[in-house]
Amino acid sequence: MASSQDLKSKWSFSLVYIAVALLLFALMQRWLSAHVENVSYSQFKAYVTEGKIKSVVVSTRFLKGFEKVQEGQKEPLFPDRLYVTPRLEDRNLVAFLEKNNVEIVGENENTFLATLLSWILPALIFVGIWLWAMKRMGQGAGFMTLGKSKAKIVAQTDVGVTFGDVAGQDEAKQELQEILEFLRYPDRFTRLGARIPKGVLLVGPPGTGKTLLAKAVAGEAGVPFFSISGSDFIEMFVGLGAARVRDLFEEANKKAPCLVFIDELDALGKARGYGAFGSHDEREQTLNQLLSEMDGFQSNKGVVILAATNRPEILDPALLRPGRFDRVILVDRPDLQGRLAILEVHSRNVVLSKDVDLETLARRTPGFTGAELANVINEAALLAARSGKNEVGNEELEQAMDRIVAGLEKKNRVLNEKEKKTVAYHETGHALVAAYRPTAETVHKITIVPRGIGALGFTLQLPTEDRYLMFREELLEKVDVLLGGQAAEKLVFGDISTGAQNDLQKATEIVRSMVTLYGMDERLGHVAYQAPRHPYLQAQPYAPQREISEETARIIDEQVRDIMEERMEGVLLTLKMHENLLQRVAERLIEKETIERDEFLELIGRKQPEQAVV
Repeated sequence: MASSQDLKSKWSFSLVYIAVALLLFALMQRWLSAHVENVSYSQFKAYVTEGKIKSVVVSTRFLKGFEKVQEGQKEPLFPDRLYVTPRLEDRNLVAFLEKNNVEIVGENENTFLATLLSWILPALIFVGIWLWAMKRMGQGAGFMTLGKSKAKIVAQTDVGVTFGDVAGQDEAKQELQEILEFLRYPDRFTRLGARIPKGVLLVGPPGTGKTLLAKAVAGEAGVPFFSISGSDFIEMFVGLGAARVRDLFEEANKKAPCLVFIDELDALGKARGYGAFGSHDEREQTLNQLLSEMDGFQSNKGVVILAATNRPEILDPALLRPGRFDRVILVDRPDLQGRLAILEVHSRNVVLSKDVDLETLARRTPGFTGAELANVINEAALLAARSGKNEVGNEELEQAMDRIVAGLEKKNRVLNEKEKKTVAYHETGHALVAAYRPTAETVHKITIVPRGIGALGFTLQLPTEDRYLMFREELLEKVDVLLGGQAAEKLVFGDISTGAQNDLQKATEIVRSMVTLYGMDERLGHVAYQAPRHPYLQAQPYAPQREISEETARIIDEQVRDIMEERMEGVLLTLKMHENLLQRVAERLIEKETIERDEFLELIGRKQPEQAVV
């Protein structure tokens, strides 16, 4: 095999030859051009009259006159001079040339080649560009494959993920394992008259492990597994999406029993009738074809559709009926035991310090998804490696949690003294109100170090347990904590800043939900005035809104405002009663920039904040 040095020398040798050839060609062209003289028609006739031209070649566009060799000179290899002039409409030209004893040569121009090249050359260029584009697009691209499915058959050995790698979703795993049993041993169920489910839909917030579960199914299946994204069906050419659906099911039927996984189903299965082009929209045609294939006249035996989405509220109702997606499996945020199992899975290959307690970390991360928990472990490992440590400790885990909750620390964002003092009292106000509200979550950390996009500081509160219900008093005390920052600014400085914008927005949303959704207002009664919304679901864009009168809307606004003002008065009263603690904690926060839980409790003279028994 030739070495790189040999290849380099060969290339250099070839380049030298090419350069010499180009130089010789340029010199020859220059020498030839020096013997050709373009003259005017009148000058050309003057040369003929003077006897300088011995012969003339007459073409449809030009007259070419060859210079006459003078007496006593040898005939050269090339004419000494060639005179060229455009041909004009001159009826006396032939008689004029014959009179001066000039030989006349006729030339028939062959334009066939030029005409042919004018058509063939652009076509060849177009075909070349097309072939290059097809090569860049990959194997199998082209017009003949536009309607072919883009689904990939996934082999078990290529996935590398099994159910053992999925933690915190035991119910979902059990449901999917049952589907695999259907495919592996269908006789066990069909002998009792049971029908294999046609479709399974995984629903849940982003990051909870829906795609990971699908990968685990592929790794455990033991049957062919097709994987495709919902967006792969949609194309700019009308009809291609439906053709790809047909092709996908044809391939799946050939390999039945098998599994077909469609990720991000909402890209394909959005409710029909609201597209920009009505019922003729390409996406709707594709969806109609999918509905027909899943439950049409042609039965697809042994083909199970597995799909995932985090926006089930916008899916077409026809997709969710029994006979298509028979089972809808919720993949929700993990509970305490689920978080512990997820942390154990993702820390298997991480060197943890002996003092790290994953159960304590799981208690400190309520509401975290599996992806966020995996990110906590990974960020902590990166921080430890950056610091040159040999193991990951609690300090790195705390920093990783802060980064995920509040964003990246902005060390270059320097606050002036007034802003720093304002932020310190603001965050202390949150923490102090939380400490004196029985049902408020425990204060874990207070910091005035800027983080993220706009956070100049934050107060981190962590619940002591997973909660699924909240009572009226708990919601109101949550509002109190949110208002504590602005109340502290008003009490200390006599003015308020823009730093409470996010706090006010969250507090107002809580109070408005209490009034319009939860029936917690005595004046408006036990009536819901708006549609409920799941935390991870967006509002349904086409759902009709509940109509309320202008008088009711005015009362809602009044009640929201009255509750907010009432809670602000109570928060101001709490801070006035403990103004000395407010000043003490704020001064320590200005000095240290970050205060942990134990130090905060020591400053306010309590071992632990009062917590309601729930």
